[in-house]
Amino acid sequence: MAIEVRKREGETTSSLLYRFSKRVQHSGVVKETRKRQFTGRIPNRSKRRAAALYRITRQAEFQKTKKRGSK
Repeated sequence: MAIEVRKREGETTSSLLYRFSKRVQHSGVVKETRKRQFTGRIPNRSKRRAAALYRITRQAEFQKTKKRGSK
């Protein structure tokens, strides 16, 4: 997936850099790396299960307080 741009005869460095950046943007490399930049590892099964149980209990508590009219 290497992007290669060769300098044309009589071409300035700035125009070469402009062509390269346009080609990189068009290929979607920048978009893909920004998307992957902050993605972490997937937690193991027990952590996912614990988080799901925590969410369920918190939702149940919230529903109880909502029924009582506290919140």
